Amino acid sequence: MSVTAIAVDPKNPASFIEITQPVPQPGEYDLLVEVKAVSVNPVDTKVHKGLQKNGLEAPRVLGWDASGVVKAVGAKVSGFKPGDEVWYAGDITRSGSNASQQLIDSRIVGRKPTSLDWAAAAAIPLTALTAWEGLFERLHIQDAGSEKTLLIIGGAGGVGSLAIPFAKLRSQVKVIATASREDSAQWCRERGADLVVNYHDLPGELAKHDITFVDYIFILNDTDGHWDAVSKLIAPQGHICTIVENEKPLDQSVLKTKSAALHWELMYTRSMYQTADMARQGEILNDVAKLVDAGKITGTLNETLHGLSVENIREAHKRVLEGHMRGKIVIAF
Repeated sequence: MSVTAIAVDPKNPASFIEITQPVPQPGEYDLLVEVKAVSVNPVDTKVHKGLQKNGLEAPRVLGWDASGVVKAVGAKVSGFKPGDEVWYAGDITRSGSNASQQLIDSRIVGRKPTSLDWAAAAAIPLTALTAWEGLFERLHIQDAGSEKTLLIIGGAGGVGSLAIPFAKLRSQVKVIATASREDSAQWCRERGADLVVNYHDLPGELAKHDITFVDYIFILNDTDGHWDAVSKLIAPQGHICTIVENEKPLDQSVLKTKSAALHWELMYTRSMYQTADMARQGEILNDVAKLVDAGKITGTLNETLHGLSVENIREAHKRVLEGHMRGKIVIAF
């Protein structure tokens, strides 16, 4: 038997090709998963961009978000067996999920929600882990009182679509989200945002609601473009978390005067560095699955393409690069 995958072409890194590989054998903590669906995220396009710039010697399979069925388990795996339905966000250092079968470390895998189909499940893990870690492990909003405010920049995107309900379910803070179009603003309101403002003039928009400072800011797009506004808006002793790398130096002089903190969130950190607590990601995914099955979290799937093919991978990357998506795009196999 063999594995079919869609990979970046080493001869022309701007393009994708279909490849066939032998079925891999699980390492001691690995699961071999038959992939049923994958979602495409900004990280896919960023890694692809880097490969186009730097080149590669062999085909590289991208894709991290996935849902699927366990086919085999490694010698030290506990809690999983063949036939289990799982979901996960992957490991950026390993071969990706744009493949019919994939190896994944069992410690960063959760049980798929029973109430979701494969496509809807594949839309959630990466954004859920990013939102959860950013809100509760970097910003610690669960420790804040009802007088505190949280500004989510990019409320209608994949991460924002989950950060809003997570914040409402697991904290007392007032949730403010940004959106530039009415349909996106309504999307944020439906997920629980207390207030939605246009991101083009954040200080001015918030001033209309008598808000001068916010206690927590979660930046989900364009750190560089929002930095001046964020520096003005963050409250003294407040906390900022961003998931978006900056391309120019960030002037932190205002943050210094406010004793404000800047945190970075990358959900791949645990798997990349094999941290002692990497199994926490599996636990988070199981907690999220329970919220989904309890009807407390709505899925973020916006569009499904059908079939693992070069054409569908290319189309999904195109949609993500356009930058106007609400929710997620998924490819179901």
